[in-house]
Amino acid sequence: MLKKFQLHDGLLLQAESEESPIYVYINPDATERDALQAAFKIDNHTLSSALDPDEISRIEFNQDHLLLIWKRPASANGKEVFSLDVASVGLLLYADRLLVISTEAIQIGGSEGLAGPELRSLFDVMLSLLSKTIHDYTMQLKSIKLTAKEVQQKINTSFENKHLIKMFDLSEGLVYFINGIGGNGAVLTRLRNYLEKEKHSPHAMAFIDDLIIENTQCYRQAGTYSTVFAGLMDARGNIINNNMNILIRNLTLINIVFLPLNLIAGIGGMSEFTMMTEGIDWRISYSLFSVALLLIGGLTAFVLKKTGFGGSTVIVSKRKFLR
Repeated sequence: MLKKFQLHDGLLLQAESEESPIYVYINPDATERDALQAAFKIDNHTLSSALDPDEISRIEFNQDHLLLIWKRPASANGKEVFSLDVASVGLLLYADRLLVISTEAIQIGGSEGLAGPELRSLFDVMLSLLSKTIHDYTMQLKSIKLTAKEVQQKINTSFENKHLIKMFDLSEGLVYFINGIGGNGAVLTRLRNYLEKEKHSPHAMAFIDDLIIENTQCYRQAGTYSTVFAGLMDARGNIINNNMNILIRNLTLINIVFLPLNLIAGIGGMSEFTMMTEGIDWRISYSLFSVALLLIGGLTAFVLKKTGFGGSTVIVSKRKFLR
């Protein structure tokens, strides 16, 4: 799908003219790929790199255009929030044209919370898109933090592995984020050096510096989360095992308490007990029998507690993480 945009008074407006300076290709089909390659002399490797989610971030300075392969958070597409991944975006900046190639819908223009440059040129539009991507990473990391806290609360009382698997999914997604953010940082550094060499406008240079700082902070935050998840993964598994052990111990305790009671009731039998107590009112005899069973059960529980088997439940200390 092809969308066209143009700049008007600092705003990015959708247009239909063939002379529009900004082309956005979203998951182009075979026909659009052939037209794209023919019109802009793009080789098949460049086009494939822009659509390959496993392609690493890079920047190339050619005679007539600037090529930038950028990593951005992939959209959920109905998946669960902890299913994290990254996607590639290809940016080709010509003197009079900006091409954006992506496998997913992408919003260009406006930084949504970040102080972006005024959209006065195609280069400003490209910087605004990079700024929006860094902002998306930051928001995703906040979602990861909230999701991790919710999963941790469920793990503390869980007897199953499904919540632990969710935490593994979060850890795996963070690895992809770290690789993507780190690659983007290298691209920003090379772009900044290029602008300095070409003596670009101070405003653009300052904004690139801000992007580098934002990206570095995002990279460190993702690295911190990944380290915490990896360091506490064994502890979370031990919590689930400990919960299961406590449940099994409590069930065993109940079984042991009732074992002598079942034995006494089985040996005597109701018919034998009636015969042995035929001279006593049945209400008194059965009441005494019930009291005896209660005393035997209580004595058994007392002995188990004294031996340490039925001690108080072990309280697992929980560290607060991702503060």
